[in-house]
Amino acid sequence: HNRIFQYCTIMLRQLSSSLVVTIPWILLLLISTTTTTTTTAWAFQVGQVVPAFYSMMQQRTTTATRHTCISTALGAKASKKKKKKKGGGGGSAAGIKGFGASTPSSSSSSASNGSMDRSAEAMAFYKLLENNGASDNLKRVAIGTFPLPGSENIKLRGIMALKDMKKGDVLIRIPYELAVNLGGEGEDPTLPAVELLRRYCNVLTDGGKEDDGGVDRTTYYKMLPEYKGNDCLGSTDFFSDEALDALQAPLVVEETLKRRERTKNRFQTDIASDDTFPTKWIDGTTDLTKEHLQWAVWLITSRVLTVQGDVDERKSYRLLIPLLDMCNHDRSSVHVLTGRAIPGGELKVVAGGPIKAGEQINICYGGGVAGNDRFVQDYGFLDNEEAYKIVAMTLSGKQRIMEGAGKGRPMMEADRLKATDALKSTTVQEDEQALSNEKEPSIRSAIEFRMGVKKALEKYA
Repeated sequence: HNRIFQYCTIMLRQLSSSLVVTIPWILLLLISTTTTTTTTAWAFQVGQVVPAFYSMMQQRTTTATRHTCISTALGAKASKKKKKKKGGGGGSAAGIKGFGASTPSSSSSSASNGSMDRSAEAMAFYKLLENNGASDNLKRVAIGTFPLPGSENIKLRGIMALKDMKKGDVLIRIPYELAVNLGGEGEDPTLPAVELLRRYCNVLTDGGKEDDGGVDRTTYYKMLPEYKGNDCLGSTDFFSDEALDALQAPLVVEETLKRRERTKNRFQTDIASDDTFPTKWIDGTTDLTKEHLQWAVWLITSRVLTVQGDVDERKSYRLLIPLLDMCNHDRSSVHVLTGRAIPGGELKVVAGGPIKAGEQINICYGGGVAGNDRFVQDYGFLDNEEAYKIVAMTLSGKQRIMEGAGKGRPMMEADRLKATDALKSTTVQEDEQALSNEKEPSIRSAIEFRMGVKKALEKYA
């Protein structure tokens, strides 16, 4: 084994980058063993209340052990194979529908489906994982960029498999201590947003420090979708009045406006009147405003995972989970989220089926029960036909409200009439014409939403 490592180290240094990707897999076939991991009882809740990944997926650690073997999948050299220690393991680092779009310079060509991200930002993030008991992930997965279906020019950042894995294998494993605990579960996303904004500003402002278990999460916070970036602008929280009106969805508009008002009030009571709260944005010059809190609220609704704590405690907590929350959405994903928010606990994505090297590892946002009325509000993008079907079934009274206001109850007849009457303002043909002439992204999204709902009502109501 030592000779194989030495030989491959020399070869990796000499060969071109196009071959670096393939040699590690030959090496893995020669020296690696496969461990099948059985899943523990699910502790992620299904469903989403805030609308965040308040779910089983939803949703969305241990002390690092020393290991000198650098992940060959990341293109670094290997050394002696050492006995694995519990909770750690080697590996070192020297969105639209997800975590965010990438730039052409941030990735390098890898397996056929995606490109591995080796940017300085990504490498610093890998180091965070390595230093906090999560380096074993770097043998299995990495941040990658993937073409957006239907648009090869747009790239999505997500999680890419570095090797073939089978059903039952652990894809991602994050120590609980590395997650950001934003408090107990609840229906108001503005409360954890205040805590997130405080931490974000403290950590990314010169001289700021993270006061949470001594973990420096600077590199993680830097990788969150940027303030007023394209990712968050797809949410109705940032829609103009014209775009909100174009939805033809009065119930969605009402909930959006209520959340905006709640955010405004929360800023005044918990930030503006708190002398200990940072007064400046991370650039050090811009005053902190309610718009910054609004951005933090969107981060809560789009990527926070609600995870059960101790069995006897019977409480759940809202967590930001580095790496795991970079997984993009696929309603058909069979992968399972498991773990508990307890000291020494681990938060995992376990393969629900086989996955090939280079493929994207996706999870199902909203627990599989959220419709596009929630997706356009909470995540900032529209899902497939099934998500429109959920909206249509709810509006027609054939299905209870699955997420958001009124969850678990049938929609009141008055609300159903209000929603369906608004959709009669235009026909599908008129919507198609309006869409062809519209260039503003949020208005286009609104038109696509109402078109999808109308077609689903015709098909399923």
